[in-house]
Formats: sequence, structure tokens, C-alpha cells
Amino acid sequence: MKTLIIVIVVAAVLLLIVFALAVRIVRQYEQGVLFRLGRLRGSRAPGLRLIIPAVDVLHKVSLRIVTMPIQSQGIITRDNVSVDVSAVAYFRVVDAVKSVVAIENVHAAINQIAQTTLRKVVGQHTLDQTLSETDTINLDIRKILDTTTVDWGVEVTLVELKDIQLPDSMKRAMARQAEAEREKRAKIINAEGESLAAAALGEASDTMMAHPLALQLRNLQSLVEIGVDKNTTVVFPAPLMSTIEELGSFLAREKAASTQPAAARPAVTIVSKVTGPDSVAPLAAANGGTSADPA
Repeated sequence: MKTLIIVIVVAAVLLLIVFALAVRIVRQYEQGVLFRLGRLRGSRAPGLRLIIPAVDVLHKVSLRIVTMPIQSQGIITRDNVSVDVSAVAYFRVVDAVKSVVAIENVHAAINQIAQTTLRKVVGQHTLDQTLSETDTINLDIRKILDTTTVDWGVEVTLVELKDIQLPDSMKRAMARQAEAEREKRAKIINAEGESLAAAALGEASDTMMAHPLALQLRNLQSLVEIGVDKNTTVVFPAPLMSTIEELGSFLAREKAASTQPAAARPAVTIVSKVTGPDSVAPLAAANGGTSADPA
């Protein structure tokens, strides 16, 4: 009786062990690849799966997107500039069977092919293209990887350049280039402003020549703007043409006065004073005037 009980217990334990070895759980984001005696028996969907212990082998493959950093690579661009470029690649397994049968370690293989492809694509571009055309470089790398990994059952969804390190000498040269470019733009803008200002001044001068009072109004406006500060002393010259006209009027009046008859002129007495004792002080009278003794 005891022997029978022991046999039953041992059989139950063996059944539990066999059942534990035969049960496999494939998660929702995984897919199983079944081998029976070394031969491929196909894939298995997610869920509870039973296999034959010691006969079947079930490989579980993750179908989620994998983020793989591509370590920094020392690359020489087409214009012979040494740069260090790092990137990141995103891929996922679309065919679990191929990813297990076609290649031994799909993750290591993609990492290596991504590094060599990055070096190849960046080496075909100049430094300026590498810095400005990153989208084109990313697309080229992705196309090459997709062509290579399609036989492995892998799809590369995205490749992005993450960091581009330049030598210090190249950084200084680019800084000087950027500064020169900004100075060039500043000079061009300044020249354009001077040209526009000159054109505006020419139009203003034409308007003032057509309307002489406009110049006087502008002068008065300038006085108002300058005289805002009470402590300001302004020396403002009169217009040249007005001064010439006033001088001409004055000379005309003087000439008219000099041509008047002697009887109509007012009597003017000029007195000369001499302080010396032996001096003679001539007294000149004009127009019938009288002379006076020297004081």
C-alpha cells in the first residue's frame, strides 16, 4: 500500500514537472517561433501555448520598437573635415521567423550596419551639408538600412543624427565666418539706408526750391526742436538770399540819399577835440555849420 502511494506521488510530481515544462506563455507584444527536433514548425501567436518538452523549442521574439543609440563615429567629410557624429535608430521586428532563422543576433547586426552606414553617408557630404541637410542624411541612412535589414525581418522606422562635434579650430573659423557675414549684412543695410535718405533729401530739396517759404518754415521748426531745452543757445544764420536783398535795399537808399541837393540836406557839425597844448584842432563845418573852439 505504501509503495502504491509513493508511486502515485512520484507520478503526480512528474506530471506537474512535465506540465510546467510544456506550458509557455507568449505575451501580447511577442511572437513565438517553434522548432521541433531542430526543424522550423512556424510561429505562435500570443497566449498560452503547449510544447513537447525536450522535443520542441519555442523562441519568443519581441515585436516592440527598439531604440538603439549609434555611438559617436570619427568621420571625415567630403571636404576633409574631421567630425564626430552620433545618431539614434528606431527599428522593430516585422517577421519573427526571419529574425531568428536568417541572422544570429539581429540587435548586434543592426548596430554594426548602422555605424558603417552612418560613416558612409556622412562621408559623402561636405561639412555645410552635414550641418544643414540633416533630414536628407537621415533619410539616406534609413533607406540603406531598410534595404539591408528587409531580409532579416526587421523594419527601420526612424534614424536621426543626435550630435555633431566639430574641432575647436573649425568652431573658431565658423565663428569668424559668421561674424564677417553679419558685418557684411550690416554694411549693406547701412548703404541702402543712406541711398534711401539721399533720395528723400533730393525730393525735399526739389520741393523747397519750388516753394521758397517751405525752407523758412523748416528753419522755424528746427528752432522749435532745438529750443526745447531752456539752457540752449542757438546761433542760427539768416538765409543768404534774404541778406543779399536787404544789403541791396540799403545800398539803394544810401545812393538815393547821396544824390539829394545840398539845401535839402540837414546841417551836420563835426567837432574835433585835441587835448594837446600845442595842437591845432581844425573845425570843419559842413553845409553852413559853425566852428567851435577846442575844448
